[in-house]
Amino acid sequence: MDKNTIIGFVLIAAVLIGFSMWNQPSDEELKKQQQKELLEKKAQAEAEQKKKQAETKKTTTLQDAVADSAVLQNENGFTAQQTEQNITGQKVILKNSKLELTLTREGAVVEKAVIKGFKDRNNNPDVTLFKGKDQQLSYTFTSKNGYISTAELRFTPSEQTDSTVTFTAKTTDGKQLTLRYLLGKDYMLHTTLTATGMAGILNPNINTVDINWEERCAQQEKGFTFENRYATLTYHKAKGGTDYLSETSEKIGEPTEEKTDWVAFKNQFFSAVMIAKNDFHSGALLTSIPQEKGSGYLKQYQARLKTFFDPTGKIPTELDFYYGPNDFRLLKQVEAENRFGKDLELQRLVYLGWPLFRIINRWFTIYVFDWLTGFNINMGIVLIIITLLLKLITYPLVKKSYMSSAKMRVLKPKLDAATKEFDKPEDQMKKQQAMMSEYAKYGVSPLSGCLPMLIQMPIWIAMFNFVPNAIQLRGESFLWIDDLSTYDPIIEWNTNIWLIGDHLSLTCILFCVANVLYSVMTMRQQRDQMVGQQAEQMKMMQWMMYFMPVMFFFMFNDYSSGLNFYYFVSLFFSAAIMFMLRKTTNDEKLLATLEANYKEAKNNPQKLKGLAARLQAMQEQQQEMQRKREQLGKK
Repeated sequence: MDKNTIIGFVLIAAVLIGFSMWNQPSDEELKKQQQKELLEKKAQAEAEQKKKQAETKKTTTLQDAVADSAVLQNENGFTAQQTEQNITGQKVILKNSKLELTLTREGAVVEKAVIKGFKDRNNNPDVTLFKGKDQQLSYTFTSKNGYISTAELRFTPSEQTDSTVTFTAKTTDGKQLTLRYLLGKDYMLHTTLTATGMAGILNPNINTVDINWEERCAQQEKGFTFENRYATLTYHKAKGGTDYLSETSEKIGEPTEEKTDWVAFKNQFFSAVMIAKNDFHSGALLTSIPQEKGSGYLKQYQARLKTFFDPTGKIPTELDFYYGPNDFRLLKQVEAENRFGKDLELQRLVYLGWPLFRIINRWFTIYVFDWLTGFNINMGIVLIIITLLLKLITYPLVKKSYMSSAKMRVLKPKLDAATKEFDKPEDQMKKQQAMMSEYAKYGVSPLSGCLPMLIQMPIWIAMFNFVPNAIQLRGESFLWIDDLSTYDPIIEWNTNIWLIGDHLSLTCILFCVANVLYSVMTMRQQRDQMVGQQAEQMKMMQWMMYFMPVMFFFMFNDYSSGLNFYYFVSLFFSAAIMFMLRKTTNDEKLLATLEANYKEAKNNPQKLKGLAARLQAMQEQQQEMQRKREQLGKK
């Protein structure tokens, strides 16, 4: 990168910054815009409230019957009040060795989900995914006179075991709504919804049920900012592929463009997923609203869905719910329990990056990670071993790249001699041509020196996506690190400082320091092979290289210590490899080999091949064009 290019980038940045500052609204304009948004939200809320009130007034025979619990009968003909003594409490609990669900009779839905075997951020033995009003679910049916909502109904449980329960809302004349639940062996809850004898109440022309699902997603990890970055409402398209709402910005009532078969309220390591056998219709309205730090919540989620429902009661509506960890292998296993015969791709809840990086993670990182964790090795050691394996795989290419740089370094005196007469600014093109000519003579590629960065970047980005989503690192300690899935503070304070936050992460500091030292090493190597003004321009570039680790600190101070530790170890091994190659390279022997190549190519030009041949051909073409321009100038 020459001086003019750098100046150009600086000017472009200055123009963009200046334009953004000039175009930024004033405080008064911002205040007016905020007031406008508040008024719009208030009007929307009032409209929703009026609509709800209007729907409530349109009660049906079933709702009227349910309003008076004395006429709500169970299957034996007793009223709900009479059978109260035969029901253990007001709640129903389904449980297995991995999950405990509390269901409430009001609405017959899950009120609390406890995932066993995972400590929460307060060091309790289990994680409570949600409880109370944090998650709400209702089914709304269209009747001939209005609407029926399960949220307004009080159900009677029966056929209850540790894994099954049937909830029924029944009228005196035998009409009823039934919700049946079956808890699988791990994290899947099977649900069927059926109407019996309600053909005279429900609208026979409407074979859909409206589902309103809401959750105030609770903070489960120590680092709010980092966890919030990975908490997102995710959904799977019926034709394949997933999408999600923005993690950072507020999205209200975003419609889906096509059918979906599941919707997930996801945080970093755990999710609540609703799966439909007959898909959710297109046009579902999805909402995600980020919550304030310190509130104990990450997002406010809502999904307004519509799926198949048979008002005659012949075909039940089938839904599955997953309440569990975002574990790639586990999600693939649990999906086999699904009874709908679909390729749900639930493992997509574990985000592995864009296609190239996903391939690296899917077919290398996960397999190696699973293999190593099978030996019960500490997770910090696992990260070190994975780093060593990646360095071993990329070593041949890194060595080839280094040798290309070494060739340029030993040829530097010859390049200086070949270009010393082209030091004037107007002679830069001729200087470049002279350098290309020298490289072609000795069969050296000046582009190969960039290869180490090109090799490492896909791996770095792949690990950037893998480590924060690896639930196996959650709660795992290593050396001074208490939890590899979150930051490792050496100092914390109560107030939030702009760009820094409320702590300093030790692994982030180590990573940034290692980055500076590695940058010094690589820039020194590049400077040894540069000619003339290139060496001066490198002095300008080095400040940019020093500035980058500073920016990394502000970015990664909130990130997981496992990711920062991986980057630190990776840079350490990269520096060790570069140091070893430098010590084991004999510059005199390398120069002698290049001289031999030059003599052979000089005596037999046909042996030039690859990039060297292309460089020479390009050099000859440039010389011919220069000669023609000079002839035209003379005329």
